[in-house]
Amino acid sequence: MGWNFATDPEWAEQLAWVADFVREECEPIDLIVKESHDLNDPVRQALIPPLQEIVKQRGLWATHLGPHLGGPGYGQVKLALLNEILGRSECAPIVFGSHAPDSGNSEILARYGTPELKQRYLEPLLDNRIISCFSMTEPQGGADPKVFTTSAVPDGDHWVINGEKWYSSFASMASFLIVMVVTDPEAPPYQRHSMFVVPAETPGITVLRDVGLGYQPLGGGGREGYVRYENVRVPADHMLGPRGGAFAVAQTRLGGGRIHHAMRTVGLVRRIFDMICERAVSRHTQGGRLADKQMVQEMVADSWMEIEAFRLLTLQTAWKIDQYDDYKAVRADISAVKAMMQKVLHDVSARALQIHGSLGTSHEMPFVQYLTESFVLGLADGPTEVHKVTLARLLLNGYSPAPDVFPSEHLLRLRAAAERKFADRLAGIPRD
Repeated sequence: MGWNFATDPEWAEQLAWVADFVREECEPIDLIVKESHDLNDPVRQALIPPLQEIVKQRGLWATHLGPHLGGPGYGQVKLALLNEILGRSECAPIVFGSHAPDSGNSEILARYGTPELKQRYLEPLLDNRIISCFSMTEPQGGADPKVFTTSAVPDGDHWVINGEKWYSSFASMASFLIVMVVTDPEAPPYQRHSMFVVPAETPGITVLRDVGLGYQPLGGGGREGYVRYENVRVPADHMLGPRGGAFAVAQTRLGGGRIHHAMRTVGLVRRIFDMICERAVSRHTQGGRLADKQMVQEMVADSWMEIEAFRLLTLQTAWKIDQYDDYKAVRADISAVKAMMQKVLHDVSARALQIHGSLGTSHEMPFVQYLTESFVLGLADGPTEVHKVTLARLLLNGYSPAPDVFPSEHLLRLRAAAERKFADRLAGIPRD
């Protein structure tokens, strides 16, 4: 019947190599490299490119790419098993050429870019010789496109962009930005926007500041750009996809991006779970090990169950994507995975922090960072609340109202139907 959870031996061998490589080579680099995307950092350049060459020789570079981009076309299940290993390390995705936002931006460029744009940006992007930025959300409205104000108006054979964007990751490091702007303000809400490739050197682009996350020092730099566009002139052929088609273009990266985030989060929470268990069997208090305290045992059990449920849903969603080859067909599954992702990372990280006591609250352990990043995951690529609403709406669309005031599963209704069904066979049999 074709139902099993086995990994084919050849891929299992590759995964075993990846697990050792990530543990021995990538995880130590996390503690040395300040920003894995900063191509101008000599420390980064001394440590990461040599590992990338090893990955390329192993045939595991940019495995998310389909054959149309020169990739292996492994499919989402294989990618899920790979990415849950890469999720253990901050640097591992870029070492393996599957890092955000470049992975999604490369897919957009490949599908919608002109030959000139592909030659200029796609080839070096796929080789990690440049960095890109996806510039969509805005300071006054977050991710709600209905209140976006950044606009582009035609001017001869160019478009002129004006407005501000918020949390445009890696804007300061990018060679180009993919920017969503309003081009048709009178159109229906989801047909108002268009997408442009904007070269980073174009006059009028100002990164007002790089915003850091809550655990990072104020003014210490971050990766989330607050960007102002003032009369930025972009050639008309830099539009990606049709005018008003930004949402269709964005789905090229968002559908796959959400499931890939989930895959990597599986690996991260498994690593955190290992920290919980090590602490539980190492620490003694109140006359015994933490592992022997029932409240701690509950934390361990709850964490394991939540992680495994999340992992299985992620793998099942990946399998469905492979089967249907259509992200729309698994929209409900992707929303569910996206909503679970934040909660699992938050709850497991919170338990780990608690079990580690005062040490867990300090900057000598990573749990405060993981807690903050759980909220980032709950906002990036659509807020958790939106995904829950989407999931519920899609599920409820498959149901019809009860035939009358009582539910279809009302026991009196079912009993009467059963009596009718078996009336002939029960005729003459004494019954209470």
